[in-house]
Order: sequence, then C-alpha cells, then structure tokens
Amino acid sequence: MTARTPPDREAHVIDPRIEALYNVRRTVTPDVFDANMAAYRARSDDAVRGLAGHRDLVYDAASGQQLDVWAPGTAASPRPVFVVIHGGYWRALSRHDTAFMARALADHGIATVTVDYGLAPDTRLHEIVRQVRAAVAWVHRHGGAYGLDTGRIVVGGSSAGGHLTGAVMTPGWQEETGVPRDAVRAAMPISGLFDLRPLVHASPNEWLSLSPDDAAALSPALQPTVGSYLPPAVIAVAEHDGEGFLEQSRRFHETWSRRADAKLLTIPGRNHYDVFLDLADPSTDLFQALTGLFATTAGAAAAPAVRAGSAS
Repeated sequence: MTARTPPDREAHVIDPRIEALYNVRRTVTPDVFDANMAAYRARSDDAVRGLAGHRDLVYDAASGQQLDVWAPGTAASPRPVFVVIHGGYWRALSRHDTAFMARALADHGIATVTVDYGLAPDTRLHEIVRQVRAAVAWVHRHGGAYGLDTGRIVVGGSSAGGHLTGAVMTPGWQEETGVPRDAVRAAMPISGLFDLRPLVHASPNEWLSLSPDDAAALSPALQPTVGSYLPPAVIAVAEHDGEGFLEQSRRFHETWSRRADAKLLTIPGRNHYDVFLDLADPSTDLFQALTGLFATTAGAAAAPAVRAGSAS
C-alpha cells in the first residue's frame, strides 16, 4: 500500500476565486509590468550614481545576504534611516532594484538601506522572514558605525516587501536578535499581504510551498500584539491594486489602529507596480507620508555604535 501524502503537502490546487484576488499581474498589461520592472532598476541606478555609501555589507553570516547603505551621515551627525525591502512575490528582484528613493531621501537628510534576501523557491519563507529581521537587527546594532541614527529606523517595502515589513513591525522576534522592542520606530508597508492563508490556494504557493500552518505562522495580521510595543505605521495601497491586496490593507489597518497610530493611505491612479516609485518623488502623497513618519521619530535616542566591519 502506498503511503499517502500528508494533507498539508498534497498537490497544489488553485482556487479560481482566490487566484482572481491575488494574481496581481492580471491588473496591468504586460507592457506596463515590463516598463515598471525596468524603471525600478534604471531609476535606482540613477539615484545612487555618485551618492556616498557603503556597498555589499554582509548582514547575516549564516546566509551571506548583503545590504547597501546610501547617503549616511557621520558618527557625530548620524542620519535617520529608511530600511527598504524589495518586492517580487518573494521570488524576484533585489536590493539593486530598490534604491530609487535614495537621492530624494538624501535631500531630506535621510539615509537609505537596501536589503537583499534569499529568493523562493530555493529559500523558504520562514528563512526569508528570518533574514529580513536579521537585516533590521544588523542596522540597529551596527548602523551607528556607518553614519546611521539607529534610534530612528523606519522600515518599508512593497508587495512581498510589504509583507516582510509587517514581519518586522510585529513583536516576538526582537529578543532573539538582541534588539529592543522598539528597534523599528515606524513602518510603511505598501501593497502588502498580511494574512497569507489565502495564498495556499493561489499560484504563489507554487514557489512558496506553504502549508496552512506555515501561512498562519507567517501572517503579520495573525500575530499576538497585546502588551507589546507597536510602531506607528502608514499602510499604503494603490487605488488600482489587486482586490486581495486592497482588502488586506484595509483589514490590517483596522487591526493595527486599535493598538497603535496608523493611517490607511490609498494612492489614486496608481497600480500595484508603479505606486512604489512614488517614493522617489517628493511631491507625492506617499513620499510625504514617509517623511511624516520620520518626523514622529525625532528625539529618539540612538543606540551605541558598533565597530564598522563587524557583521554578526
């Protein structure tokens, strides 16, 4: 008799109703998608050309993953820092596609840290979450040696990066990485997913291989928050986003705003892919909301600097 596959590892079955909510590629034409992917890299390259910074810093010895620091301050005058996490449905893109806001933020006295993480399917989502948390912990422990004000860390990201932003907004990981509960002083998830359970029955699970238990454990919206510090947040979403993303942003805002200062920001005229690029334009609502979050961190004490070059 052949052994039966455990129920949570059976063949992936797509529910067409759920797929329609979360297959966000269907919300734009192929040429629009391609143009935005090209814009991420081209605008990032333009933004960091000639900009002072530190490249290829290993933040996690176990995985070898790296980050870049752009437009830092000095030890005497460190700059607040935006830690930005790229999207790509956890399987595409990199930190090199996600620095397009660095020059505009530098003009406002803010540094940018762009973060890589291992990509699915070679890297499981549990490990991706661990890596991103390790990156934030590295910035908090070592950023002072690179001209960063580690008492003023704001984290943000789009799509998969929005989910991963949620994973560092929620409590429960800080103690094991050796950082205080308020290491993340504010957050901006953009077009994120906060309850991954529907994805078990959608095409992303072809590369995520999530069981129902995995999906629940990795969902920021399902994590306990009572009695914990929660950072203020702007939860942003594009007007023309996927319906699943719109609904999840609304629900996450409802949940977060019960315990912390939170604003739901729907960006008119934008889709799932071009909304992120608004962070490169100081005239946009998204950019102004981000700088507003930094204003809430003013007066926070920086953590002691750690010697540059240490990556653990």
